Amino acid sequence: MPGKIVFGTDGWRARIAEEYTFDAVRICAQAVAEWVRSAGGSDRGVVIGYDRRFVSEHFAAAAAEVVAANGVNVHLSTAAAPTQSFSWATMRRKAKAGIVITASHNPWTDNGFKVKSETGAAAAPDVLGQLEEIIHPLEEGRGKVERMALDDAKAKGLVEAFDPAPDYLAHVAELFDLDAFRHAGYTVVVDALYGSAGGYFPRLIGGGRTSVVELHGERNPYFGGVNPEPIPPNINEFLARVPAEKADVGLAVDGDADRAGMADEKGRFVTTLTVYALLMWYLLEVRKLRDPVVKTVNMTSMVDRLGEKYGVKVYEVPVGFKYIGPKMAETGAMMGGEESGGFGFAMHLPERDGIVADLFLLDFLLATRKKPSQLIAELMDLAGPSAYLRRDVHFDAATYATEKLRIMRALGEADPKTLAGMPVKRKLLLDTKDGAKFFREDGSWLLIRLSGTEPLVRVYAETRHQPDLAPLLDEGERIIGSGR
Repeated sequence: MPGKIVFGTDGWRARIAEEYTFDAVRICAQAVAEWVRSAGGSDRGVVIGYDRRFVSEHFAAAAAEVVAANGVNVHLSTAAAPTQSFSWATMRRKAKAGIVITASHNPWTDNGFKVKSETGAAAAPDVLGQLEEIIHPLEEGRGKVERMALDDAKAKGLVEAFDPAPDYLAHVAELFDLDAFRHAGYTVVVDALYGSAGGYFPRLIGGGRTSVVELHGERNPYFGGVNPEPIPPNINEFLARVPAEKADVGLAVDGDADRAGMADEKGRFVTTLTVYALLMWYLLEVRKLRDPVVKTVNMTSMVDRLGEKYGVKVYEVPVGFKYIGPKMAETGAMMGGEESGGFGFAMHLPERDGIVADLFLLDFLLATRKKPSQLIAELMDLAGPSAYLRRDVHFDAATYATEKLRIMRALGEADPKTLAGMPVKRKLLLDTKDGAKFFREDGSWLLIRLSGTEPLVRVYAETRHQPDLAPLLDEGERIIGSGR
């Protein structure tokens, strides 16, 4: 299956036992090992971690056997943990790279392979390109994948086992006054969606007057039959529990805990675009920061309006933290974020962290003594209004490559004068050649983007008024044609 392994917006993902096999994981691990060796990082080694998906710990062990067989030291996790804890470990342990076995929010049928740089950020596009140049010949049977039994590698001192939780939790404790959270007397409903964050919120903010109601904290590789992404309808049970528990706020994360989700005190879902704007506003008002921010092409225009009001520079990049992280480093940005609910912070990591993002939101409530709905209403007066929705149009995996070519041709040829009854001001073909964005006269926009990790096309829209959303999204679906 030559050329099957291609890194998308955040790693390589595929269906378990089809493209995603032990042999494929070993090929990816061989590529990382060769890259680390060529960069002179064998002694510094590679951190290898994993999530709670089906067989993730065994895929991680297979990767460790390959990396060690190449004479590269391995720091192998003893437990499933949030992806960002492995990013932190990569940086703290001064490893040359990190590998995380996870498919993030993908369906339970999938698994994945993420690569981290020595800074803890997602590996940059040029590094991923170098890895693919090693991977594709290996897929074709040219070259050799080294292997060494894990016990032998441990006996030779090439593999060190470690628990990522203590170091990560200690660092998070440096970012917040955890005692203030514990004694605030809040009721907080959290949803781990059966993923790697199970038990983390109770450890961080529980044990005092604050009551933490954790949902789905246990391991379930089936994820209860939903995709582990903290958006409706996947979190409908969570949204209902918030008012049922008379909670002050609801906080959620995805399967590997690097994406954040939020519900207000009434159990209403807070869109990821509003969450980004809230986080930026928090850093400006509570932390008094004035450094730049980085957003992706599918992020809210509220960010730009906040930037104008506070004199903060806003940089826009393609979707994916492999673009956000480097731009944060280049510009000295205080935060970066994308529509998927991934937010990174300069005082922490140039990488997504759903747990820390959620705690920043909780800290906003504590610092202002306001309810989530009050803060959102004030934000809308300050930088809004904003209404947002995304539709995922699914395609058959077997024909997706052909459909992508057809859709990109359609996007290139599309030249609508109006969309949902309003004049189109301009059209932007994305630099990544995976979509197009249409801007209307009132600042609202429609974005169509082909997923780099799943056989689907995402249609996004942000408008000034809620009733405008559905007609605008309908226009987007008409442009791309039907899926399934």
